[in-house]
Amino acid sequence: MKKKILIRIGSLRHGGAEKVLVTFLKKLPKDKYEVDLLLNLYSGKYLTEVPDWVNVMFLNRGEMITTNRPKDIPKKIYRVVYQQLLKKYPKILYKRKLKNKQYDIEFAAIHGFMDEVINSPLKSSKKLMWIHNDLTQVSGYTPEKIRRFFNYDKVLVISEKIQDTFLSLAKTDEEKSKIVRIYNPLDTDEILTKSQAEIPSIVNQQQSTKNNVSLNGVGNHQQSTINNPPLFISVGTVFPQKGFDRLLRAHKRLLDEGFPHKVLIIGDGYDFENVKKLKTELGVDESATMLGFTDNPYPYFKAADFYILSSRYEGFPTVLFEAITLKKNIIATDVSGVSEMLEDGKLGLITENSEDGIYNGMKLALTNPENFHTYQDNLQNYEMPFNLENSVNSMMQIIDKL
Repeated sequence: MKKKILIRIGSLRHGGAEKVLVTFLKKLPKDKYEVDLLLNLYSGKYLTEVPDWVNVMFLNRGEMITTNRPKDIPKKIYRVVYQQLLKKYPKILYKRKLKNKQYDIEFAAIHGFMDEVINSPLKSSKKLMWIHNDLTQVSGYTPEKIRRFFNYDKVLVISEKIQDTFLSLAKTDEEKSKIVRIYNPLDTDEILTKSQAEIPSIVNQQQSTKNNVSLNGVGNHQQSTINNPPLFISVGTVFPQKGFDRLLRAHKRLLDEGFPHKVLIIGDGYDFENVKKLKTELGVDESATMLGFTDNPYPYFKAADFYILSSRYEGFPTVLFEAITLKKNIIATDVSGVSEMLEDGKLGLITENSEDGIYNGMKLALTNPENFHTYQDNLQNYEMPFNLENSVNSMMQIIDKL
């Protein structure tokens, strides 16, 4: 008999948690599970990748509203009120939307759905939580609030740092046993295959015309020249968490000091227009490009000289494993998961978690690129500490035992 699973997440926009959830679903055997995926908002580039046997439901339809234009405000208010109503009175949701279906497991795919799942009227279902962020760095998550996650039957965490946080807050052996560290499912074969695709020429032309930033001819050059300056790439949802504002300010400082280079930011999010405005205010439109979202960023990874993680906080930034898979020179701020992923600095440069740290890391790359040769040697011989099959199987074992 198939296990019935309800999974909750906000949308399938282009974040790391959304991507790993879809990767996980694609590898689940459909003959073993019956999965309902409930989205707050039927939106996102990963919708098309959800297996057709997964039943996708939603509370609201349409793209996320990131502006406060007068014409958008009524719809925005309606969505918020509707979602808060169902959160406060979950029995309405379970009766009307879910048709009183009895689930074996209710699974919160991100920490933001802690209350929605734990307050489910289904008392017999097992509750599963998936934590992707270092909650000690997330506003509002006091030790007391983090301890509420112990109300779940199992809590999946994606890094050693997050695991240590929970174990330090656990008061009993039973609570400790609820915490399980599992690496995020990552399809390395898919990354390598997609990286072989050509960068669309139309994108090159548009970006070159718009921002005078062309990706043509960008290769693994080591010398900083005016005609062919090194390219730093950063990929992620454009939220303040990702620190793209810090990256642009460091970029500006280095340009002012006479170090030619280019920056490419790939991703979209509610802070996109703010960061884009900052780029213009800093006067770096000719050297920095915000490409927006692309469903295949890997050719751009491949074209770049350096991958830079400028985040203020993370849980276990999967994007670094993507950069490692493609053997890129890496510069990363010292946030949760980075030391673990880069093996304490063997696979890439770990910098102070600040604008100065980002600036110093980029400056080292521009002035002494030979310092990255050791990282490259280590990357060539590196084997991932997990594979996609093992990660999915580990998660299935937990689900099966609940």
